[in-house]
Amino acid sequence: MENLIISLNAVLPLFCFMVLGWVLRRLNLYDDRVLKVINSLCFKVFLPFSLFKSTATTDLKAAFNGKLVLYGYLSLTALFVILMIVVPRHIKENPKRGAVIQGIFRSNLALFGLPLAISLVGEEQAGTTALMVGLITPALNVFAVICLETFRGGTVTLRKIIKGIVTNPLIIACVAGILISVSGITLPYFVEKTVGDVGKIATPLALIVMGGGFVFSRISANIRILMPTVLAKILIVPALAIIGGIALGFRGETLIPIMIMYGAPTAVSSYVMASTMDADAELASEIVVFTTLFSIATMFVFIFTLKQLAFI
Repeated sequence: MENLIISLNAVLPLFCFMVLGWVLRRLNLYDDRVLKVINSLCFKVFLPFSLFKSTATTDLKAAFNGKLVLYGYLSLTALFVILMIVVPRHIKENPKRGAVIQGIFRSNLALFGLPLAISLVGEEQAGTTALMVGLITPALNVFAVICLETFRGGTVTLRKIIKGIVTNPLIIACVAGILISVSGITLPYFVEKTVGDVGKIATPLALIVMGGGFVFSRISANIRILMPTVLAKILIVPALAIIGGIALGFRGETLIPIMIMYGAPTAVSSYVMASTMDADAELASEIVVFTTLFSIATMFVFIFTLKQLAFI
């Protein structure tokens, strides 16, 4: 019963924030323009502050796990290569190929994953997950550019990849936080307090915005592709990754980042990239919506099961 309560307490607040966002949108308290502005603020300001706070105040020597980072990069690369081979064999339209591939490998680490880790272990103990978010995010962006440019018919250039990395606010925040932590600099109380309070805005606001963006219409045209994609994203891939992590001996705070890295829903930014790089933006949006909706249930199952088996 205790593990059931812990699992519910970790997942239900996230769900409630998204429901609130959906209700507020239905009440016309904000429109698509406001939604877009707030989403941009979350991505460019509030989430970077939260990530900076987590990494700057983390004992990197204690949080860094070379074996975990290696597993994260190798498993992500393997997944990306498999998707680039398998998906084109079953989907013929290039715009849909790009949307499906990035929809499966790109996870919403910052908006969904990090808050879930904090909910599970507390902000002080979430350093390993925060560090993994910062280290994995560049790889996710690199693979997204390669995938979308490939099926766009464009040329994947080193310049595009580098620009996508160095201009990403989450990566900048993580690097800055790591530098502060490594240098041993102690932030003045008023700075740490301000950064921390601004960062706390990120989780509820981002989830409310995500809920406000839910649109359940016009899914029939993509249902044949959508359902297998959602199933692979939130159930099959994370289950395999978690089993692999357990087999390699990851437990507790080192297994949680693996669960989050693959079990979290598709990143909201995948829709933005799809719409600007000639992929199927409507399909990309539907993947984000439905993986987010159903991941509430699957993440609860993963957390409860791993708790019951004493793996986390």
